[in-house]
Amino acid sequence: MIRWIALFALLSASPALAQTNIDLGGVTTDPSAPVEVAADSLSVDQDTGTAIFEGNVLIGQGDLRIAAGRAQVVYDGVSGDIASFAASGGVTFTTATEAAEAQTANYDLKNGQLVLSGEVLLTQGPSALSADRMIIDVETGNAQMEGRVRTVFQQGN
Repeated sequence: MIRWIALFALLSASPALAQTNIDLGGVTTDPSAPVEVAADSLSVDQDTGTAIFEGNVLIGQGDLRIAAGRAQVVYDGVSGDIASFAASGGVTFTTATEAAEAQTANYDLKNGQLVLSGEVLLTQGPSALSADRMIIDVETGNAQMEGRVRTVFQQGN
């Protein structure tokens, strides 16, 4: 079986995409829900352990939707597990109540770090945060935003 199917494991089992709940306006989803991936093309390189989805990439799981121009999955050459996931070309994570946007998203499963870069915007209802870059420790849910951080918190109501 082609190893790129492990992308489903990334979405259904990884804390970064499956269960992140950041108080800054994070994205959450149901890790037990089925995963669907659609793209204009898929290329798999067994020698390098890389799968690349390109063109109008849409990934869905439960309420979570990820859209990007390109998504790349890299596998560990020894274990065959997913080592990293990268999305580029304008990346959007959305649920019914939250959204995160960036030019790129890189998730390193070995160090448990998700990095959103380039015009990062997080929204939750009427509240919003923006920065040049956001680094998320997926184990703790802690996040750090860097580069001209701007915050709009809607209170009351």
